Amino acid sequence: MQEVTPRFEGFVEIKDALTGELILEKKNAIHYENMSHALALTLTHSGYGHIHKLVFGNGASTVTGTGAISYFPPNSSGAEASLYNMTYSDKIVDGNSLLNPDPDRNYTEVSHVINQTYTDIIVHCLLDYSEPNGQEAFDDYYDNEGFFVFDEIGLMSYPQNGEGSGKLLTHCIFHPLQKSLNRSFEIKYTIRIYMSE
Repeated sequence: MQEVTPRFEGFVEIKDALTGELILEKKNAIHYENMSHALALTLTHSGYGHIHKLVFGNGASTVTGTGAISYFPPNSSGAEASLYNMTYSDKIVDGNSLLNPDPDRNYTEVSHVINQTYTDIIVHCLLDYSEPNGQEAFDDYYDNEGFFVFDEIGLMSYPQNGEGSGKLLTHCIFHPLQKSLNRSFEIKYTIRIYMSE
């Protein structure tokens, strides 16, 4: 009997929703413990474990006075792992959830090519002009530690029994990126699942 080894890769792409300008393109870390648990829960139709939210934070990097950026390692171990400093967690990307106010622009899809041993889960998210509440009017904030100057995002599973915040499945850390009222971000978050012998 041959052993099959699953492998995951994650890719994050953020574009300016108005101009299409590519702002960020980066691989992300997978939380293997939480991902394996989520897959088992999903395959057994347990009602939770599936991708539910895209969450944002601002605690994964430090910037010196000269502009040098230092990054913390991604949180990809420990069942209770989270972002370093989650500042926005209201973005539901489960297109089937009744809690999702815009399932046409915030949803997940599956992409598979016949005869290939990988399948992609593609998460689509629009962080619109008005999101989140309390952001600055323009993207000229002087401090990289502003509440909505994001430097980390992650996918969270639907929480058990609908309570709590769910489990962190992925963690992507990047250079600080300000979300303000004059900017709208289109995020494409891909998780590729490989099965190989």
